[in-house]
Amino acid sequence: MTLMIALHIVAAVSSLILGIVVLSMPKGTPRHKLLGRIWVTIMAFVAAGSFSIRGLGEDGGLSWIHLLSAITLVSLVYAVIMIRRGNRRAHFSAMIGSFIGVQVAGIFTLAPDRIIGSFLFGGWAEIRF
Repeated sequence: MTLMIALHIVAAVSSLILGIVVLSMPKGTPRHKLLGRIWVTIMAFVAAGSFSIRGLGEDGGLSWIHLLSAITLVSLVYAVIMIRRGNRRAHFSAMIGSFIGVQVAGIFTLAPDRIIGSFLFGGWAEIRF
């Protein structure tokens, strides 16, 4: 496992936990805004960083999962623009979409040929650091 993959995993799990916190708290408060900014930063790191993680395809290039990363980056930018324009409904929809996206990506990491799936179903012996 490379350092980038380890950071990616930690950031993705953090974004999942922080996303639950942000979505469950009262909206528009200073605390919501601060934690929301932190969440967007972490999500952007996870999505952008995924482009340096290759190998799902046989050629070691980008894979179908990178499409989800690109959609996430666009959705995050859109959500920020929408809240700055005062469009709370569009902001909320984009944020929910991004949050669902991180959950979907997380589900795909459970496949036995992925690092987390390999750990859960095959043990650490198959993971090289």
